[in-house]
Amino acid sequence: MKSSFSFQDKNLWRDSSLTVLIVSNVLSIIMAIIQNWDIGEILWVYWGQSVIIGVVNFFRIWGLKEFSTKNFKMNGRNVSATPAIKKQTAIFFAIHYGFFHAIYAVFLYTETPLSGMESFEIFGLLALIFGFIGSHGYSYRHNLSTDFKHKKPNIGTLMFYPYCRIIPMHIIIIVGPIITSQSTLLILFFMAMKTVADAAMHMIEHHMFRKPDEDYALKDGKKEPDDLIDLPPKKNARWK
Repeated sequence: MKSSFSFQDKNLWRDSSLTVLIVSNVLSIIMAIIQNWDIGEILWVYWGQSVIIGVVNFFRIWGLKEFSTKNFKMNGRNVSATPAIKKQTAIFFAIHYGFFHAIYAVFLYTETPLSGMESFEIFGLLALIFGFIGSHGYSYRHNLSTDFKHKKPNIGTLMFYPYCRIIPMHIIIIVGPIITSQSTLLILFFMAMKTVADAAMHMIEHHMFRKPDEDYALKDGKKEPDDLIDLPPKKNARWK
C-alpha cells in the first residue's frame, strides 16, 4: 500500500490538531502587534515552542511499544529493538536536544535578556508558550491512535524528526538581527512565513507517521511482516 503526500488532501486540512497549531501561531502574531514586540521577544516564544516539540518527541520515543532499529547504530554497532535501547535513545535525544537549546537560550538572553522585560511582557511570553504546550500536547494525544498504526517507526529516524521540524525557527534566529531594525511589517511577514512552515511541517510529519510501511502487509487487520505471511508451497518442492 503506497500513500503519496499532497497538500490538496482534504483529510490533512480537517485535522483539528492542525487547526489548534495555526491558532496558536496566529495568537502569537496578534500578541506581537498588541505589545509592539521586536524580534527578541518573538524568538523567545519560538524557542519555547521548540523546547516543547522536543519534550513531546521524548515521550513519543519513550512510549513506543514497537519500533525498528534498521540502519540505527549505537557506538558503531547494530542494536536490537529492546526496551533498554528505547530508553537509552530517548535519554540521549533529551540530552542532545536540551544542550542544543541551552546554547540558543544563552544566545537569546544575550540579545534580549528576560530581566530587561516588563512583567506584562513576561506574562505575554509565558501565555503564548503555554498555548503551544496545549497545542502540541493536544496534537500528541489526538494523533496517538493513528500515528504508526500501519508501520513500526524507525527509532533513529524518529530521533531526528524534531530537528527538521524546527528549521524555520532557526532560520528566523539567523536573520533576526538583520530585520530587528526594519519595519514591523517585515517582522510580521517572517512570523506569517513561520506559521506557514510550521503548519506544513506538521502535515508532512504526521503523513510520514501514518504512511504504511512497504515492508509490512496487512492481514486480518493486523500488521505482519511480509516474511511471516503464509505463501503457497512451490510445485515439486522437495523436503529434506
